[in-house]
Amino acid sequence: MTHLSTALRPSRRSLLSAAALLGGLAAVPATAATAAASTARTRAVDHGWPTPFVVGHRGASAYRPEHTVASWELAARLGAEVIEPDLVPTRDGVLVCRHESEISGTTDVAEHPEFASRRTTKIIDDVEYTGWFTEDFTYAELSTLRAVERLPELRQRNTVYDGLWKVPTFEEALATRARLSEELGRTIGIVPEIKHSTYFRSLGLTVEESVVAALGAAGLNSADAPVVVQSFELTNLQQLRTTHGLRTRAVFLTSAEGAPADLVAAGDPRQYADLLIPSSLRDLARFVDQIGPSLTQLTESLVEDAHAAGLQVVPYTLRPENEFLPEAFRTGDDPAAWGRVVDYAVELFETGIDGIFTDAPDVTLVARERFLAGRG
Repeated sequence: MTHLSTALRPSRRSLLSAAALLGGLAAVPATAATAAASTARTRAVDHGWPTPFVVGHRGASAYRPEHTVASWELAARLGAEVIEPDLVPTRDGVLVCRHESEISGTTDVAEHPEFASRRTTKIIDDVEYTGWFTEDFTYAELSTLRAVERLPELRQRNTVYDGLWKVPTFEEALATRARLSEELGRTIGIVPEIKHSTYFRSLGLTVEESVVAALGAAGLNSADAPVVVQSFELTNLQQLRTTHGLRTRAVFLTSAEGAPADLVAAGDPRQYADLLIPSSLRDLARFVDQIGPSLTQLTESLVEDAHAAGLQVVPYTLRPENEFLPEAFRTGDDPAAWGRVVDYAVELFETGIDGIFTDAPDVTLVARERFLAGRG
């Protein structure tokens, strides 16, 4: 088992600084940069999207291997207003689009004997992973790999596309967004997620700087850009505003269990659930614009509390297979069979959410039409 070396762990001073920063969100000083960003975010941003808007989760992942250009293209062509890439770095600092930095389940790396010796075990945010990791490859090496379906037992049809497409970079995701906007004659948004910020920072890889630089190069680092930067951590979302110059919107993602990795590293005992109470939501609204709870956390009262704090609510992830649906919406016993996902989506929309992440944008759009027709 390979743990992070002591030399790569954050120093005690940095952890104490983080603890001071995060001990109470309301205590964070509002600098000129955060004040300006907050003022900019109070302006309505209208890209012509209906409400609730639809985010193609890693693309159209129900139909194509996730995090491929083909998956993002299909999501937008099926009607999604927004596409999503998860971001992890290579050893030489190139941001690539993978669900995790461990890539044995999303690429054909196991079929490359030249990389066999790089298979290892690591602890990332207190979770043990065994496989191959993007941070152990240069981008030139990683570009020799090809994407495969992550859930072959549930999405066997997607396996026919295994090996067809490479692992895209963040720059390629941004270029795809621009091309699709031109092709379809409407603004396609993008919601990049920064993965495992504290872990990568311990390796000397500061993803946040690269994200802001890429957005700036693409002309997208502005308050009215169709961009929302995501993270399951708090420190980097604050520092994106105060240190790195992010001007786009941002979203704090939460999980039904556990706590942000940066709070854990700082010795802060708060869990995700503690950060969704009304007082915490008001504090979060100082530097983020949305919250992204899991569907299991979603309640009408949470939506009401978030809206009262000035935050949008965009939960994740609507998937059509029985495996991912509440029991009441399943059809039969086959976990790979599709259940009553339209009915479930309508129920989710009725909570008042502002958008939703989905693996099947076309099905979700049908549900939205049904919901809006019923409301009208």
